[in-house]
Amino acid sequence: MSRANSTTYTRTAIVFHWLIALLIFAAFPLGVYMHELPLSPTKLQLYSYHKWMGITVLMLAILRVLWRISHRPPALPASLPRWQQIATHAVHHSLYLLLVLIPLSGWLMSSAKGFQTVWFGIFPLPDLVAKDKALGDFLQELHEVLNFTLLGLVSLHILAALKHHFINRDGILTRMLSTRPR
Repeated sequence: MSRANSTTYTRTAIVFHWLIALLIFAAFPLGVYMHELPLSPTKLQLYSYHKWMGITVLMLAILRVLWRISHRPPALPASLPRWQQIATHAVHHSLYLLLVLIPLSGWLMSSAKGFQTVWFGIFPLPDLVAKDKALGDFLQELHEVLNFTLLGLVSLHILAALKHHFINRDGILTRMLSTRPR
């Protein structure tokens, strides 16, 4: 089903978008907070929550990308300058890539550091690499850099959506809020 002529996203795309956003807005600050805690049962529990949120983001992102491949988003307004259209597509593609790479780097890091990832505290996931301290340290740095890159892109995404809503008043933000045409 193609929605290239529609002015809104599909209900499925909207649900994926907001579920992933909610998980990111919980997982990112949790990751920053727990990183600085001394080793304790609380820290280990927070790491567990952070990991299952990350795996959930990974699965939702994969499903979102598969949905996106078969369901074209609404066209950007014709009034949008070409450079903004290019920037919009670049940011969206970068966000999709990061939504896969960040959880994957976290899972790889946990594996390399010798800590199994257990989804929702119930389903143990296989280690993706053997225990390797140097690799674990590298993946920890990579995970951090990718997360702060995501923070920058999400901030840009939110600011652009607000600009289009309050300044341009072109309906770009409302496309992701409702499936009813404007």
